[in-house]
Amino acid sequence: MLLVIDSATAACSAALLDGEGGVTDERHELVGRGHAERLVPMIEDLLAGRRPDAILVDCGPGSFTGVRVGLAAAHGLAIGWGVPLAGYSSLALLAASSGADEAAAALHGGHGELFVQSFGGDPIAPLDALRSLAPDAAAAALSAEMIVGPAAAELVARRGWGRARDALPRAADARLLPEALRTLPPCPIYGRAPDARPMA
Repeated sequence: MLLVIDSATAACSAALLDGEGGVTDERHELVGRGHAERLVPMIEDLLAGRRPDAILVDCGPGSFTGVRVGLAAAHGLAIGWGVPLAGYSSLALLAASSGADEAAAALHGGHGELFVQSFGGDPIAPLDALRSLAPDAAAAALSAEMIVGPAAAELVARRGWGRARDALPRAADARLLPEALRTLPPCPIYGRAPDARPMA
């Protein structure tokens, strides 16, 4: 049984997947803020005394705080239970959930920029690198007809064509990720350089 934890965006989400990739149970809430207070009780309620054999966590990009809350919880539980821990990208999860042969995922980032990345193929794989771009540059950079994520509608409107699917990462959708995209190191994917600079 695999426990999936996702708190990288405004959604707070957890799911239990069985060995066949089916969803045993899930919890998914739009919380905006407050992941630190909501995530662990959500996991406790989801597990109901069950113990997973492994943990999978969303590493980002997304909210700085949300990413770190999810990773901290995942690392703590993995250590406590002595089970393996791996990560995945929020953008890969969004693209996999689109159902399209090729899709770009788009999330709001810092300073008015957008995190974007394109995926395609069977099994799904990245077609380009994760980028943090201004909205106009992001719209010009994406060639996939389908864009999925909370910034999808804005990008489709800016470029004047394509299909938008408004969605946030959902832990249960981790079943759609191929092995290569669900075995990332469980470390933060920030998507852009930090604002703070070392003092000279």
